[in-house]
Parts: sequence; C-alpha cells; structure tokens
Amino acid sequence: MDIASHIEINPRVMMGKPVIKGTRITVELILESLAAGESADDLLLSYPRLTKEDISAALAFAAEALKGEKIYPVAI
Repeated sequence: MDIASHIEINPRVMMGKPVIKGTRITVELILESLAAGESADDLLLSYPRLTKEDISAALAFAAEALKGEKIYPVAI
C-alpha cells in the first residue's frame, strides 16, 4: 500500500498531525476509535469521506512509525 497517497502531514492542517489527505480526519482519531471498539464500518458511517483504504493506510502509517521505536522495560 502506498501510504503517502492517503496520509499527509501539513503544518497548516491539524497542527501538523498526520491526516487523511483532503480531510481533517487524523490518523490518531482513527486509531483511537478502533481501539475503543468501533468497527471500520462505524467509522465509514461517521465519516463519509473516509474509505476502507484510508483506514488501512492509517494502520500501516502507525505500524511504520513504531518500527523505529525502542522499548525499554521498566522495573515495577
């Protein structure tokens, strides 16, 4: 999937957060909604400009962003 064809980062839109191109729908909103138990179909109904491909691109964008992250275990 070509993430760049669906996701853009523009400092003039939503303070530079990654959004679905041509919208103000953030990747963050999509991820939070899915994590809260909403389905992709729920999102599509709530945001008519959103497509299934946009949702997949948001997930792929998040996965790519985490690939370079290092996680350090913390003793409890």
